[in-house]
Amino acid sequence: MSEDTIRVELTQRQDYSFDVRFGGDVPQLLVDEPPPLGGGRGPSPQQLLAAAVGSCLSDSLLFALRKFKQKPEPISCSVETAVGRNAEGRLRVQTMKAVLKLGVAGASLEHLTRVLSQFEAFCTVTQSVGQGIAISVEVWDADGVRLK
Repeated sequence: MSEDTIRVELTQRQDYSFDVRFGGDVPQLLVDEPPPLGGGRGPSPQQLLAAAVGSCLSDSLLFALRKFKQKPEPISCSVETAVGRNAEGRLRVQTMKAVLKLGVAGASLEHLTRVLSQFEAFCTVTQSVGQGIAISVEVWDADGVRLK
């Protein structure tokens, strides 16, 4: 059962380029396929998927740390998405790897072990996408120490 319904509207601008409207005060976004199919004037569907996963993980980690009144800012995240052909020869997103970086040393944060053990479970997008695509997650601190 859905608690919310989210609607976006896409209108073709030309060829594989679309304007995406999110409603409310959210700015419109131009999306496009990369060359040679499209003009590459906006993010591709694969890039939007990676951005959604990275944004959701970053938000979830920040929320979990702030719940314990911790200040990990600035958080950054990179998401590497492997695209390849399936058995039928069709392009598919095969794996995703998210690397989150805290803006402070991990040792300065209280309850970090607890947060790292559970923040992913609250990430709506990553948990949903992860049902069909393998997603690995790493967390590093500002000193370059791998925390997860």
